[in-house]
Amino acid sequence: MSNNPAEEKESKNFLEEIIDKDLQEGRHTSILTRFPPEPNGYLHIGHAKSIHVNFGLAEKYKGETNLRFDDTNPVTESVEYVESIKNDVKWLGFEWKDELYTSDYFEQLYQFALKLIRDGLAYVDDSSSEEIAALKGTPTSPGTNSPYRNRTPEENEALFNKMRSGEFPDGHCILRAKIDMASPNMLMRDPVIYRIKHVKHHHTGDKWCIYPTYDFAHGQSDAIENITHSICTLEFMPHRELYNWFIEKLEIFPSKQYEFARLNLSYTVMSKRKLLQLVDDGHVNGWDDPRMPTISGLRRRGYTPAAIREFCKRIGVAKRENVIDVSLLEFCAREDLNKHALRRMVVLNPLKLVITNWDADKVELLESENNPENPEDGERKMPFGRELWIEKDDFMENAPKKFFRLSVGRNVRLKSAFIITCDDVVKNEAGEVVEVHCTYHPDSRSGQDTSGIKAKGTLHWVSVSHAVPVEVHQYDRLFKVNNPADEEGDFKDYINPDSLHVITNAYAEPELKTDAETFSSPRHYQFMRKGYYYPDQTSTPEKLVYNQTVGLRDTWAKMNK
Repeated sequence: MSNNPAEEKESKNFLEEIIDKDLQEGRHTSILTRFPPEPNGYLHIGHAKSIHVNFGLAEKYKGETNLRFDDTNPVTESVEYVESIKNDVKWLGFEWKDELYTSDYFEQLYQFALKLIRDGLAYVDDSSSEEIAALKGTPTSPGTNSPYRNRTPEENEALFNKMRSGEFPDGHCILRAKIDMASPNMLMRDPVIYRIKHVKHHHTGDKWCIYPTYDFAHGQSDAIENITHSICTLEFMPHRELYNWFIEKLEIFPSKQYEFARLNLSYTVMSKRKLLQLVDDGHVNGWDDPRMPTISGLRRRGYTPAAIREFCKRIGVAKRENVIDVSLLEFCAREDLNKHALRRMVVLNPLKLVITNWDADKVELLESENNPENPEDGERKMPFGRELWIEKDDFMENAPKKFFRLSVGRNVRLKSAFIITCDDVVKNEAGEVVEVHCTYHPDSRSGQDTSGIKAKGTLHWVSVSHAVPVEVHQYDRLFKVNNPADEEGDFKDYINPDSLHVITNAYAEPELKTDAETFSSPRHYQFMRKGYYYPDQTSTPEKLVYNQTVGLRDTWAKMNK
């Protein structure tokens, strides 16, 4: 940390500066934040940023964070989503102070609404939604008062109680705050604060048939919990005036709302509504599909909590919206996985290589490091025999001069093994190369090479007689365009039809199967020369299935040199 106060201040984001000032001026002695997701879908990477901001600030200032489910719409919410949210927050490495539900406050919120009614600040409106919209006005012209706006407090209270007791059907009437139909802020033009929904709630069952709107419940829930800093994303900035109005009129704890730029990630969508469409329409295989930007999808794909937290740290906290390149997220994953991923050799597109001067029955066990970045992971033994699988792309019969892999008459080194020279090939009736015949140089063993032979390329390989078949899922961007939500037409028109490629004929060294039988929990891997991979949740020792997390190529680092 710098000893220069100016430099230290410069390094802080605007939320930290606000908290510093509040603590220094005695507004608060400690801070309490909250993460308030609506349980109407699975969390995505954008929520991870919000989690990181709220929990991170609390950790930095030795405060605490509540996990509160803003469950005011029973139509779209479920216990499944509640449990998935809790799992995601814990997986990211954060612990909350209290697990709370806005529905826990329904009675208190109802009493708040009664206070507004009795103070002449709320009224029951029998207008239809179409009539209300017509009376709302436009951003450049004032609205018109509802014909029901001048009902007496006594009449409004009686009607509101009838709403609660279930005497009216859905849509029959609503409760509105009485503010200002000429306000330049459209949200202040007598907003709806209660509506009728005869729907069973995931947390309160059939106890209620009226439910508060988000705008009415959110600030009051913050106040009930004594939240010191209510941190939202920028789209809630116009709501701040209404947030403050309710707190002022109800004379409750003065929670304060602050807004920061939400995370927008390239080549995907960050709307739960749009993500739900992808799931419901079968474009992906569920919320945890590894192509999805959901936390559960990233987890299944092999992203680590540390990588996601580092990503959130790097993008920082800003006041302006922008689109973050997904390659930065991939860079953070690659940087973290390189430290602890076990190295294994896996051939994804196999071509048989025969070492003609190697005895047919001879097998040698060659040693190689499990992870050169972490010597404590030790070494493993890899069987090496006469017949090997290599990548088909690593051979070219008539190669150009700058092709540094295997070709007839050229030398390459087999990783952790020997230098070989390609002598000839075997072709099928279609003229395709099906076998490559080579000779090896006995005095060229890795680590003991005295041959003097030069080899510009190094190939990975798998012994044919010891190979373990594996299924590998390779991924590309889910969408073909950088920002599908901003394109014309239906965002689903821009889905990449080649975002998933399933390889069923890959071969791995036998240690991969041993790992599956040995480790109590999945391990991360670097398939040498290919990328980072993680066992899919469907993988078993009998059928190994791996998801590509990220490739080895680092585009973000190159762009930011």
